[in-house]
Amino acid sequence: MAAPEVRNDTDKQQYSLVEDGEVIGFAAYEVDGDEIRFVHTEVDPSHRGGGHASILVQHALDDVRAYSSRRVVAQCSYVHAWIERHPDYQELTTR
Repeated sequence: MAAPEVRNDTDKQQYSLVEDGEVIGFAAYEVDGDEIRFVHTEVDPSHRGGGHASILVQHALDDVRAYSSRRVVAQCSYVHAWIERHPDYQELTTR
């Protein structure tokens, strides 16, 4: 089993978590001007509990940090809680 990969599927407006060629989770977003709003995060029930959602959100936020100056708005409760637990990512919400 290969390590999961995170891809930004801009056409679907979501970061997809892909394992062995299969999408096992996603973090949906909406772009509005200088904001990127994370609106929903979901991981397939058979893959929950293994840290997959955390991997997905961290990679998505790292991508925003590296390639965008957009401010992150965490409308999704999981993304909001993840940012609260990781203070080094909180600056993304105040850009």
